[in-house]
Amino acid sequence: MTSTPLVADGDRPREGGADRAVVDVAVGVLIRPDGRFLVTSRPEGKVYAGYWEFPGGKLEAGETVEQALRRELHEELGIAIGAAEPWKVELVDYPHALVRLNFCKVFDWTGELQMREAQSFAWQGLPLDVGPVLPGTVPVLGWLAAERGFEGATFSVA
Repeated sequence: MTSTPLVADGDRPREGGADRAVVDVAVGVLIRPDGRFLVTSRPEGKVYAGYWEFPGGKLEAGETVEQALRRELHEELGIAIGAAEPWKVELVDYPHALVRLNFCKVFDWTGELQMREAQSFAWQGLPLDVGPVLPGTVPVLGWLAAERGFEGATFSVA
């Protein structure tokens, strides 16, 4: 994890001041055998509604990242995942919260995708065909690009 957080919308004031607690979030990077990965839109009524991201959600008290990811992907998408491989951690300073994103790669799941929060989904390659992208998603696109030999590729929020 980088020691300096990624600052999203730095021109906007931060809620809660300088001593905000870190919110841990489990994030699933679901990758099909053809290399395409799943992104979902944030539902209406949530911060950054309409922005695209990798699915997941907050850890509840006592949960591990993998337990939270299993629960969240079942609640949001109606799927059961196999192994969740811990991958990267990124700290993101959003105006509404300081968030530690715990990214896991997932290659195995069962069930048909059901958008239980009325969000949209898309299987994507690089570059994405959807947007805007949530700021915390941008580093992941760079990591995926580097793994796939697209060194120097850049991605933006809008």
